[in-house]
Amino acid sequence: MLAVRFIVSYTLRKNNSPQRSLNSRPRFQGRRNYVNPGLRIDINRFVNRAQSVTSEDLYSPIHQFSDFAIDPILKRNIEYKKYISPTPIQDQVIPHVLDGKDVIGIANTGTGKTAAFLIPLMNTLVRNKSDKVLIMVPTRELAQQIQSELFSFNNNLYIKSAVCIGGANIRAQMRDLRNNPSFVIGTPGRLKDLIERKVLYLGNFKTVVLDEADRMLDMGFIHDVKEILSLMPTPRQTLLFSATLSPKIEQLTKQFQTNPVKVSVKTRETLEHVAQDIVHVAHQGQKIDVLHNLLTQPDFEKVLIFGETKHGVQELSNALNVRGHKSTAIHGNKNQNARQKALQQFKRNEIRILVATDVAARGLDIPHVSHVINFDIPASYDDYVHRIGRTGRAGNPGKALTFVR
Repeated sequence: MLAVRFIVSYTLRKNNSPQRSLNSRPRFQGRRNYVNPGLRIDINRFVNRAQSVTSEDLYSPIHQFSDFAIDPILKRNIEYKKYISPTPIQDQVIPHVLDGKDVIGIANTGTGKTAAFLIPLMNTLVRNKSDKVLIMVPTRELAQQIQSELFSFNNNLYIKSAVCIGGANIRAQMRDLRNNPSFVIGTPGRLKDLIERKVLYLGNFKTVVLDEADRMLDMGFIHDVKEILSLMPTPRQTLLFSATLSPKIEQLTKQFQTNPVKVSVKTRETLEHVAQDIVHVAHQGQKIDVLHNLLTQPDFEKVLIFGETKHGVQELSNALNVRGHKSTAIHGNKNQNARQKALQQFKRNEIRILVATDVAARGLDIPHVSHVINFDIPASYDDYVHRIGRTGRAGNPGKALTFVR
């Protein structure tokens, strides 16, 4: 167990501090008459004693990046990033993508799957400039992160890309599409909008990637995804990556993939080296005081806090700033520039605390997050797994705390 029991009791004794006046009335109540289904999760599932990674847990790759049959310039760019040994998903997926096969990749968050599809697909485009790749993702932040990763491999390759997401200037995206990019990375809603405006034509896209497919379907994009896939030519290469293989995902693969190779490197529901515990609070109004006192502890170096609602997340960030904690927020009511700025500030350690809805729970690679705090219980255990996956990445230790009443 973490030493949270002591911390919580310590915070409760300090409730008479001057900061109490900032929270004189109960706050962060959420939507009236709304019952979070996550409240039915057994709270014991939020507790896990961290375990060190042992030699038996370590993966021995079959390949090194230098072994792959890829363009020499792309190889040099990979070496420049100090990539030597591929992760399990990269080691097993890259050869199949290079061979042009359809792939189903099942992997935990933070396993390097973006590079698993970008590297071989960039190699394909270097060899055949006329090919095009469509990448569909559930969130704006993930789309921009994939483009950033693409840029990091693109030195002297001159592969053009366009990001097509909501909340950003659609005219600028239309201009980017007219420049004939090889990669188009976008969210289903905006992609569909651009198709309807006749500025995105899918007839010459020979490869499609569905990243975080389970999340896309959870967010209600199933009909948009199917419609977009139906507009693409066949035969084509279809790559699907997901943390889970649900019946909906299986139905999608049967409908749109041909003899896919299934690669599963998902070993656990949650990372064993992420120490997880619960923080008991007596009532809703007390949560901000407990959180404040946790954040004053020296080991809370870089903290990602998850809340349930857009309004609640913004209100919590404002309250933390009043109490002297430098924080910012990401949620659906913020425009894309503001969301991206907040994320970059957090990544560059310009701010110590990021408060977010579940838009930040999937796919984002944020280095050195010391703690994830579930200020509100997530709607499902699967959402919990993805939230805490923002800490303890790349085998580093991490801690996750969940507030319960």
